[in-house]
Parts: sequence; structure tokens; C-alpha cells
Amino acid sequence: MGIAESTLDELPSDAEEQLRHGEQQLELSGRRLRRLPSAVCTLSRLEKLYVSGTGLRELPEEIEELRELRILALDFNKLERLPDGLCRLPRLARLYLGGNRLLALPGDFAQLQSLRCLWIEGNFLRRFPRPLLRLGALQSLQMGDNRLRALPADLPRMTGLRGLWLYGNRFEEFPPPLLRMGRLHILDLDRNRLGGFPDLRPLRSLRVFSYDHNPVTGPPRVADTVFLVGEGAVERMAERDEPVPRRPPRRPARAFEDDEEEDLLIGGGGSRALGPPGGSLRTLDAAPGLGT
Repeated sequence: MGIAESTLDELPSDAEEQLRHGEQQLELSGRRLRRLPSAVCTLSRLEKLYVSGTGLRELPEEIEELRELRILALDFNKLERLPDGLCRLPRLARLYLGGNRLLALPGDFAQLQSLRCLWIEGNFLRRFPRPLLRLGALQSLQMGDNRLRALPADLPRMTGLRGLWLYGNRFEEFPPPLLRMGRLHILDLDRNRLGGFPDLRPLRSLRVFSYDHNPVTGPPRVADTVFLVGEGAVERMAERDEPVPRRPPRRPARAFEDDEEEDLLIGGGGSRALGPPGGSLRTLDAAPGLGT
């Protein structure tokens, strides 16, 4: 099939070779696929499906047949909506939806109770999707480069959340619900319209706070254990006579195993991240992403 656009419903010619080695993983990234071949949805034992940068415009409802799926990468496509069938994947733990055209998430999205990592950056979200508030297992939420202006008052219901990326949105003041997110490890508010900060010392678990490219005159008040990225951060941290942690990457290392992923989510870092459309991996320095 190569790079030619697929209009067929059968599996690509190399799919059998990919699945032959025992690992239930299918890589379709970089091909031209307006829609997912229906035969993919018959692979009931599939655990990892990568369909990044293909021009995909729709997903079939039959995707719900992939009951063993744990990782689904749909980033850098042209999706405007998600089918309800996607919300009925009981084991889905990591979902990558960045770089699409989504305005909202389905109401049934809250059924994804195994979801731990959601990357939905670079879409057209104007409001925080309410179904996310009911995802108790979610640890990492990437919502950078959307159009958010506010966060819901009941955001602290997301007690499992450890990493929250909100850079490139339209916040004009520090969202008050974040002050009650005492279990957050990573918070990124780069490239918004923030003119100042409240006292952030009550965020006792915070380890990384990035606020670069905001119209502020200096860093917020934080605990001495917090790594700061932004105006005045270097000077503030120079006053401390103690080592600082590595900054975590913004992009997920989708090839990580579960224990490595968990380390990434809580700020342990990592050296591999998703590359450009096509799903290839590229090597990064130990501290990419934040503050760029």
C-alpha cells in the first residue's frame, strides 16, 4: 500500500508481518488513510494501535470491538468528532488526540475508566470537557494549544491527576480551581495572558511550574522544592543552595512500558518523545519542552 491513499477495507499488506511476532501492535502512521480500514476492527486481540499523521477524518463505531486495546495514537489527523464506540474500550490507558480538529468530547467519554494518559493538545476546545471530571484514573492531561479561558470549579475532583499542561490557551488570570489541586506534580501555563499569581505554596506536591511567555514581572511564591520556568525563575532558584530536578518533556514517550510511563507522568523525565506527523520517534535532551 505504501504511501498511496487507502480506499480499501482490508488490512495493509504488511500488517500480518507486524502481528506475526507475538506483540499485538499495529503501526499505520504516515500512510494516507481517510478512514480506518474496517478489517483493523476485527483484530480483537490488538493492544497497541498507532494511526498518527495519516489524514484520518473519521473512525468507525466498530472500533469498540478492540476490547484489549491499551494504547491508541490518533494525533496529527483531521478528526472533528469521536465515535461513541471509542468510549467503550475498557482497557484503554493511553490516548493521543493532539493536532486534530476537535471541538468537544463525547458525553460517554467518561466510560474510559482505565484511561491514565490523555493528550489532546492542538485542538479547538473552548471549554473544559465535563466528562473528564469523572475519569478517576487519569494521571496526565495535556491540553496545550486550545482555546480555554476558564476551568470548572469542580476540577479538584480529579484527584488522580499528577501532570496538567495548559500552555497556549487564553487564561487571563490564574484559574482558582488549580489552587485546590494539591496533588499536582507538574503544571504548565506557558503562553497565556497571566499578569500575576496567587501564593502557590499550598500546592504541596508541586515539583515543576512553568509560566514562561506570560506578561508577569516575576515568579510566584512556591515551595523551595519547585522547579520554576519563566520570568525571574533563574534568579529565584539561584537563591536556593540545593539541586533542582530535571524538567519533564511535554510530549509523551509512547514506546515506554507502563512503569516508565508512570515515572514520566510524575516528573521523572525520559529521553524519547513523539516526533512529527508520521509517528516516528526522535531523541530529545533530558530537559526538553518546558519553557520553549
